[in-house]
Order: sequence, then C-alpha cells, then structure tokens
Amino acid sequence: MLKFILLSLVQTILLATGQICLKLTMEGMKAFSFSWSYFKSLFFNLYFILTGIFILSASILWMHILKNYEFSVAYPITSFAYVFGMLAAVFLFKETVPITRWIGVFLIVAGVFFLLKK
Repeated sequence: MLKFILLSLVQTILLATGQICLKLTMEGMKAFSFSWSYFKSLFFNLYFILTGIFILSASILWMHILKNYEFSVAYPITSFAYVFGMLAAVFLFKETVPITRWIGVFLIVAGVFFLLKK
C-alpha cells in the first residue's frame, strides 16, 4: 500500500507541475492568435517544453498505476493534484485563496484518507 501511495503522490506532483509550467507558459505569451509566429514562440518556450515532459511522465506513471492497482482507489487519489495546485497558487503565483477553498482542500485530503482506510 505504501508503494501505491508514493507512486500516486509522485504522479500527482508530476501532473500538477505540468499544469504549473503551462500557467507560466501562458503568462509569458502574447495574446493568442492563429499565426505561425505565435505557435513558434509557444513550441520553443522552455516552460511549454517542460509542460510536455511533466505531463508525459505523469501519464506514463498513471498507466503503470492503472495496470497494477484498483481504479476505484487510484483515481480519487489524483485529486491531490488540486492540493498541490492550491499550494502553487499561494507560493508561486502569490494568489489570495479564500478560506472556503482551503476547506475544500481539507475535505479532499480527508476524503482520500478515508478512501485509503481498509
């Protein structure tokens, strides 16, 4: 069970990191347009390349998890990506997060805890 939990946490961290890199990509981009120059600057953006690497890594690890563990337990654990996303919002993007969202994060963590209890 510990191996499963660690694999799942690594997978969700990779997933959340990919989304953080995507946010950083979009913050550095000009206004969206269907032009070669826009897509050229997008595809040569380091954060966008990292987005692909992190999400691909998370997907490969997710395939391993799906192959070897119960879906009914594995899938809800991916909700920890929301927790990591909230932490990134506060510490990386300096967003103010209202208490109601922190309550939601607490409920997610509590739900996963109860899910893992046998």
